[in-house]
Amino acid sequence: MKRLFAAIKILPDENFINIINDFKRNLNYEKIKWVEPENIHLTLKFFGETKENLIENICDALQKSGSNIDKFSFNIRNTGIFGSSYNPRVIWFDIDNKKPIIDLADSISRNLKYAPGFTLKETRQNFVPHLTVGRIKFLNDKKKLQKIVDNHSNDFIQKVSVDRFYLFESILQRQGPIYKVIKEFEFNK
Repeated sequence: MKRLFAAIKILPDENFINIINDFKRNLNYEKIKWVEPENIHLTLKFFGETKENLIENICDALQKSGSNIDKFSFNIRNTGIFGSSYNPRVIWFDIDNKKPIIDLADSISRNLKYAPGFTLKETRQNFVPHLTVGRIKFLNDKKKLQKIVDNHSNDFIQKVSVDRFYLFESILQRQGPIYKVIKEFEFNK
């Protein structure tokens, strides 16, 4: 079994790193697991534990999905929190131009329905394109977190051009996950 997900890889630029470092500096006493810069990605589909004999069928479905998409770009901007102000769980960066990402995720779901041997797990949550940058384990000062998020709520963070996506294996380790590329899928040229 391999723990798999399909995602768009993000290569953080200097401004992105500076904003993350501002969060880290101001919240250094809090228990937050920050996503390492090399692991920043926009998840399109999380598969979870998957039998290895299904990977080829999943790759075929992902290949079909990528061949129907044209290159696109989006801006990373704004920050937010998933969870409530009483129980914040995730710090995230928002993106504009969500339509091509939603179209790609929908295409992946459609093509996976026909992948031999693969059963698509239905999810009740709507797909919300975003970048997770920190997972909150415990907070002493929720108001300070909200203030920092508010300070960055209208920031332009980075422009991203997208011409491919990936199937990743997530290898969980004590110090954090390692994301290994299984296969790359280029978009329509």
